[in-house]
Amino acid sequence: MGDKNILHMLTPLKHVSPFDTNMALDAGYDAVIPYSGVERGEIASLVQDAIFSRPPKLGARTGFFFGGKDAFLALDMLDAAKKAMVPPFGASLFADPAGSFTTAAAMVTCVESTLRHKLSRTLDRLAVAVFGATGVVGFSSAVIAARQGAKVTLVGYDGVERVCKAAEEAKRRFDVALDFADGSSHDKIGRILSSTQVVLCAGRAGVRILDREQLQAAPDLLIAADVNAVPPSGVEGLKVDAKGEPVGESRALGVGALTIGQLKSKTELGLFRQMIAAEKPVALDFRHAFELARELAK
Repeated sequence: MGDKNILHMLTPLKHVSPFDTNMALDAGYDAVIPYSGVERGEIASLVQDAIFSRPPKLGARTGFFFGGKDAFLALDMLDAAKKAMVPPFGASLFADPAGSFTTAAAMVTCVESTLRHKLSRTLDRLAVAVFGATGVVGFSSAVIAARQGAKVTLVGYDGVERVCKAAEEAKRRFDVALDFADGSSHDKIGRILSSTQVVLCAGRAGVRILDREQLQAAPDLLIAADVNAVPPSGVEGLKVDAKGEPVGESRALGVGALTIGQLKSKTELGLFRQMIAAEKPVALDFRHAFELARELAK
């Protein structure tokens, strides 16, 4: 009695994700309480209402999860929760909006593992193009790859305005330099691929991003990864369960959505378990997701 692991799950959307709820309960939380339509300005009062109900020694037994579909907002909510703490009272925090941080961590880890085991390479100094770059998974994977030394380009399917803003935000928040490029036509994508070694596809489900012709014409392409498991695939010829096999008739090795998804689920489950096992409150985001995904992939 009195030492239960309680998780408060907050989202700015209409519904808390059933996926994340299941993950938290399977990880071992005794109770998961959903809060929908939460605004950033409400975080402090919710957090303080929770932490003051339990003695400081149970701070790590109280958790907050920040969901939604906006990476920046989830990180801002996590930051607001940190600032709301009143030591010695505290709580553990975890941001994973739309599962994007754990998915991005898994995708980059799978690519990194394929490079290492199949090609004896690392991401350092490789040219990486990210499609679906303004989405939560694409942006997060771009930042993670750049932090590993990759030269990352955000590709905009509708021009450069939105990817330019995303690159500026990455620089401001994480001090990483991201390039950006116009991928609004077949020919423009071809020019991007002409100097690309790794492709990370995180576009909308069921949308074809790269076709066979583009892949075969990419002279230096080493790896193509795609998180889309809904037909048609984001990368033509890439099987959803690919683990480093050639994509169609191209030289590029593929990493499929199911391969990424399996590691993503293990990573999210593992982070929830880290919160439960922690002796002191922790605060987890995409950086911790990447650290754990790497450990799980060994």
